[in-house]
Amino acid sequence: MKENRSPYFAGYFYPENPDVLQFEIQKMLHTSEHGLHFPNLHTIITPHAGYTYSGLTAAYAYNAVKGKKYLTVIILSPSHHEYFPGISIYDGDAYETPLGLVPVNHDVSDLLAKGSKRIYRGKEGHGEEHAIEVQLPFLQTVLNDFTIVPVVMGDQNEIYVEALAESLASILNDETLVVVSSDLSHYHSQKKADIMDAKIAEYIEALDYNGLMRDLNSGKSEACGGGLILSILKAIEQKQNKAKVIHRTTSGEVSLDYQQVVGYLSAAIYS
Repeated sequence: MKENRSPYFAGYFYPENPDVLQFEIQKMLHTSEHGLHFPNLHTIITPHAGYTYSGLTAAYAYNAVKGKKYLTVIILSPSHHEYFPGISIYDGDAYETPLGLVPVNHDVSDLLAKGSKRIYRGKEGHGEEHAIEVQLPFLQTVLNDFTIVPVVMGDQNEIYVEALAESLASILNDETLVVVSSDLSHYHSQKKADIMDAKIAEYIEALDYNGLMRDLNSGKSEACGGGLILSILKAIEQKQNKAKVIHRTTSGEVSLDYQQVVGYLSAAIYS
């Protein structure tokens, strides 16, 4: 019997009605058209709040993916509600959204976990986690015939960052896209958030693993998926790559509350 992960956040973080959902995504993609082209695009960093707040920023990243062909999408997510010491790759058969089922690639999932004591197949972190789920309707809109490897990092300690980086480096190829699901600073003033988030944007564009690690550890910068951003930077550090931050904003631009905002960015990493 097939085991599918149901759309837990439909109607909350994004529309539950498939027609409304498709309309909203198409509208955001149209608004965020940027005309930038990234050859050999292998990674995007994109936010995961409710679509009202971060959907447009996410659409900037997905416009970079539109029209490209990938067989597998590895989605890297933090764990917001469940702590566990490890990295969990969903061991069910598919994730479901109002737009349909997205099958899990068991072969690539097994390769990612192979030989690692810290990466395993399981369900830890996947039940009430939104950071993977909100990416899927965008992927279903801009890609055709793809499978996913849903990955949740339960502990963003450096040992897990390095474990994931090592495994990613061993399996990345031209037919694979990595989606790093992360928001930035949380609940600071707009002014402070802009300073903190601009620094993360600089580190991403410089592909500066050490600088980003230092600032995340010291609290000078914040990102709820910071360990996942570090993992992909570490995985590609021996290769020739470039990165571009396509869009950056905060929740204050929507809520008009500039006293406590959440930061968002979209970025592309390519070779």
